[in-house]
Amino acid sequence: MLDKFFNPKSVAIVGASRQKGKVGYEILRSMLDAGFPGKIFPVNPQADEVENLKCYPDLPSIGQAPDLVVIVVPAKFVAQVMQQCATLGVKAVIVITAGFKEVGEEGRKLEQQVLQIAKQAGIRIIGPNCLGIIVPAKKLNASFGGTLPAVGSIGYLSQSGALLAAILDMANANGIGFSKLVSVGNKADVDELDIIEAFASDPDTKVIAGYLESITDGNAFVNIAEQISLKKPILLMKAGVTDAGAKAASSHTGSLAGSETAYEAVFERAGVIRCFSIKSQFDFAQGFAYQPLPKGPSVAVITNAGGAGIMAADAIEKLHLTFAKLSEGTVRRLAEKLPPAANLHNPIDVLGDALPDRYEFALEVALEDPNVDAILILLTPQAMTDATGTAKAIVDALKKNPGKPVFACFLGADKVAEGNAILKDNRIPQYDSPEAAVLTIKVMVDYVRWKARPKRVVKLFSVNRHKAETIIERHLRQGDSQIGEAESKEILEAYGFVTPKDAVANTAKQAVNIAEQIGYPIVLKIWSPDIIHKSDVGGVRVGLETPQEVMDAFDLMLFRIPKKLPNAKILGVLVQKMCSGGKELILGMHRDTHFGPLMMFGMGGTMVEVMQDVSFYLAPLTAEEAKQMLVSTRTYKMLIGARGQQGVDIEAVAEGLQRLSQLVTEFPEIQEMDINPFMVGPQGTTPVAVDARIRVEKK
Repeated sequence: MLDKFFNPKSVAIVGASRQKGKVGYEILRSMLDAGFPGKIFPVNPQADEVENLKCYPDLPSIGQAPDLVVIVVPAKFVAQVMQQCATLGVKAVIVITAGFKEVGEEGRKLEQQVLQIAKQAGIRIIGPNCLGIIVPAKKLNASFGGTLPAVGSIGYLSQSGALLAAILDMANANGIGFSKLVSVGNKADVDELDIIEAFASDPDTKVIAGYLESITDGNAFVNIAEQISLKKPILLMKAGVTDAGAKAASSHTGSLAGSETAYEAVFERAGVIRCFSIKSQFDFAQGFAYQPLPKGPSVAVITNAGGAGIMAADAIEKLHLTFAKLSEGTVRRLAEKLPPAANLHNPIDVLGDALPDRYEFALEVALEDPNVDAILILLTPQAMTDATGTAKAIVDALKKNPGKPVFACFLGADKVAEGNAILKDNRIPQYDSPEAAVLTIKVMVDYVRWKARPKRVVKLFSVNRHKAETIIERHLRQGDSQIGEAESKEILEAYGFVTPKDAVANTAKQAVNIAEQIGYPIVLKIWSPDIIHKSDVGGVRVGLETPQEVMDAFDLMLFRIPKKLPNAKILGVLVQKMCSGGKELILGMHRDTHFGPLMMFGMGGTMVEVMQDVSFYLAPLTAEEAKQMLVSTRTYKMLIGARGQQGVDIEAVAEGLQRLSQLVTEFPEIQEMDINPFMVGPQGTTPVAVDARIRVEKK
């Protein structure tokens, strides 16, 4: 689909300049310095020749349609050039020029004009406001980002041109190669998903990496990235994430679900590996690009220094990997050749005087141990150490037995520089600390686990959808976005939830009569569409045991609350059977504008926003995903019965999350909702949705 961008036979640069420092000059110079083997057509009406190449006044005067056109003219002239491209039948255009939607409304109109011409002519556009593209294997450097990097298997996309230039410079300094690099800029046409899909089908790309500030189509990204992640790892840095939107939310779930939360949930669902720095992204990318995937979490460490081995061991334990237990055969073989003082168990300490042959032997033995899934080799430059020879020995050992991933950490600087260079040249990832190496192993292990997860099967429950639809549609017709507690619980009952007995009272005497019918103890709640958080205004009284307590609480509530909120419309007081003997949890949903419904689980009651012990996941939920939401909170230890306490029915909580997931998936009008508290008791008891609120909007 994007072949003309990545494999052009001819490139025209519209706006090519003779003046050094101008973007039009730097792009042309980059093309020439890279040794592009195809035809290059500089276009500039003010010049007959640029850099010893014939210069053309416009695109038609070239006499043929270039495969790729790079536009560097001022923004106001871009539409004119695009029209020439349309007339000639050009199909691939990179608009380097800035001054479009990133600068305001006038720029947005210009961008739309350019895009409209392109769409009518079937032209694909990368940009505008971008750095360009680079394909090292094709010697194509249609950018002003710097020197052509080495050929490699990492495909990189970036929404920031400036950051891509920095990444390119860092990669060149560290000898990291790429299959392709793309600066997407404003994403007027070609967006991040187009590039990711192109990388997914590219045989030269083994790892997909990038930097994004936004995602164009959230639902498409989740679905397509999930499929691609099964084939190739996707490593993304995501910036521009804030929680500002959560401040306007009315539900507990909404206030806790910011954009950061949404992206974390999306990446987890799609198998995308989140990177928080350029360094860590390069660390991970080298691991995936250069080594086979580990079959499991068991790591063996080979070191010539005890301290470095301890650092690695700490990192392995902290990241919940496994310190490999070496087989008896491995220990016997090590004992035959290693010095008596050497540690024969993991970490394998070959001692400070270890020469290359000792490292090579230890590595060969570890590679053959069935209990070892990955190997980390540590080296510190002591007086007898031969870093260069050791690097060569590692390379030789891996040539004989290349089946397991091996990572190196040669600590130091000048004394290990030559050894590190040999490792790089032979595609053995090397790291500046044991912790960085172990983190890479952890990321690769997690990726393998994600790929091996069971196929997603979403259970559909038998529900009364019509009842829920009737309530929601009535509120939307009336322009009432907040569905009160009683009707929210009716909707939940339609989806299989159990709610406590209750009724609305308008007088204290009526409240007592209802209490006598449903039984003590009783809870009273103020009944008003204008009061969302009832506890904040004294609108909840619990544990009422007698008629007098009910009457007093009723009268006091209706006396105090109108004074605090004189404009609130009070419809009465809800009299409810009090639930006790279980754990207070919260189940909720916040609909993200880009990605849809985000499910939430956590500790409930009044402490939910104080403790913030919650987890989020994208709906619809599978049973396994619902359970994982529970496991990923601190609350889970309490739920399974920590310190002799009785646990609760975990399966019932997971089912509640799945039922709620079905509700919010089937009704996109629901924007936010909470069930708080969701009272859950021991296995065999029925959870109760004690309180609920729902906010809806027309779709």
